[in-house]
Amino acid sequence: MGFTEVFVATHNDALKRAGALEGGAAAGDGIRIAGITDFEIEQLGDLAGAAVHAAGADYELAMVDVASDSLLGVPAAMVRALAELLTYESEGEGNVLDEVAERWAAEDDMPFGAGEAKTYVQQLAGLAATVDEGSRTGLYVWSS
Repeated sequence: MGFTEVFVATHNDALKRAGALEGGAAAGDGIRIAGITDFEIEQLGDLAGAAVHAAGADYELAMVDVASDSLLGVPAAMVRALAELLTYESEGEGNVLDEVAERWAAEDDMPFGAGEAKTYVQQLAGLAATVDEGSRTGLYVWSS
């Protein structure tokens, strides 16, 4: 079964990490999620964007270098939407992050339920919040 790892790095460090992952490296300081691909990360981006009223932005992951077709960059709009899940205030009584996690877990063929999805969404939102354009870091996705 494949997995996806999401991590924060500079472009050069992301390429090194991708090479290590392609060589079978153990999990790094990112988040490794078994049973999903980059497609499910894009679904999460769409759900996060809609939840924080940033729908319509481009949440499609993009190849960052020809050296690795498994390494994709997360667009800035998705990084912001994920990070906002940690602090976004909704008008209703529900927690936006919980709602996004429940919707993500309900997507077709998701290998986990809402509880595990909430943990992943919290972790991914936390990673997104650490991205610093000033230090040239970005959020990257690598899928096997």
